This record gives sequence, structure tokens and C-alpha cells, in this order.
Amino acid sequence: MRKLPRVLVVEDEPSIAELIAVNLRHSGFEAIWASDGEQAQREVDAVLPDLILLDWMLPGQSGAALAKQWRKHPRSKAVPIIMITARSEESDKVQGLDSGADDYLTKPFSTQELLARIRAVLRRRVPEAVQDSVKVGDLTLDAAAHRVSFRGRELKTGPTEFKLLHYLMKHADRVHSRANLLDKVWGDHVFIEERTVDVHIKRLREALGEAGPMVETVRGAGYRLSVGQGTPS
Repeated sequence: MRKLPRVLVVEDEPSIAELIAVNLRHSGFEAIWASDGEQAQREVDAVLPDLILLDWMLPGQSGAALAKQWRKHPRSKAVPIIMITARSEESDKVQGLDSGADDYLTKPFSTQELLARIRAVLRRRVPEAVQDSVKVGDLTLDAAAHRVSFRGRELKTGPTEFKLLHYLMKHADRVHSRANLLDKVWGDHVFIEERTVDVHIKRLREALGEAGPMVETVRGAGYRLSVGQGTPS
């Protein structure tokens, strides 16, 4: 029997959590509910979910703090997280994404939008089925083995950062707009804001360490991977 995608709903309002859980189950998902950070951590420790719906405002530890905690742990760092919150300012969205969320959904929202976001994030979780290897300067990416190395040292990247780096390396020294990166890396859908690209570029640079400067910002245009950066002169 095919395993249903497991979604952990971290929400302290029982009525909201139950509504989300019912709709998830009717749409082919297994829904698990946790009302606070401690319970959510127990669920993650017991069985790693395929996706986490995480309310920002929780009793005790906030959703943003939980997201940061999970992103730092090797076992849970790649689990997709959608932050759910009533906070709608752009600065709040950026903070949520910076904490490690893959997407951000503002209350109130429709069931259809929630399910569409979940499906979009789960589609993006798995890197494209490419088997090639690409090398730019001292930076090497092996798509088949899902490995990135710089000067022989292996680097750890998340699934989205891996796809983003692969695309940039395949098209090195070209300038790519945020809209183009969204289309080529995330896919052609309407749910992700261009600001999301900036957050993942930041994460990518951090993951690359010494090679981070190879990912350049081109003011007013977008980003490019520069062959002349991060390599010996």
C-alpha cells in the first residue's frame, strides 16, 4: 500500500487544527496534530514528517524558534516547513523565511490555497532527476550523488539550495533575475514571492562557506555565479 504523505500540524487552536487535519485527510494526507513546541518535537523525534505546517504564535517556544531548531538538526533540516501566521507585513514574511520556512501562509486562508501550497512545496522538495556533474572553478556538483564540494571538501546544502546551485552552475557567469530563478528552480506556479529567492541565496552562500562569494548580487538585475570568484588567482 502506498504511504500517505505525513503532515505535522503545529497549531495551538484546536478548532483550526481540526479543520486543517480534516481537509488534509480528505485530500490524501496523514495529519498529525501537536499543540505546542514540546509535543511537536516529540512527534518529529518519533516519526519524521514529510512536511510541517507551523503556526508562528505558539505557547512557550515560537514557531520561528522551532523552525530554526529543526533546520540546525541534521535529521530534520530538510523537512519542508510552511509557516502559518496572522502577521502579514513583508518584514514578518522575511523573518519567517529566514527562520527556515520554505513558504509562508497568512491567516485567514482557504483550504484550496493551503492544499496548493503544500503540494507545491512537496514537489519542490525533491531535486530534479538530473544525473550530470558540473564544475565551476574549484566548486564541483555531482547531481547523481547529490554532493557538492569545494577544493575537495564536501559541503552540505538543503534540497532547494542544491537545485538553485545546480542551475547557477549550469549557467555560470550569466545574470538571472529573481523571476527567472523562480521559474527554472521552483517551477512555474503563482505561490512563491520573488523575495523568497533572496532568502535561499543567503542560505546557499552560508552553505558554500569560502565559495559563497562566487554567488554575486547584480544590483537591479538579479544573481549570477561568477567563475572568477572563490578560486585562486
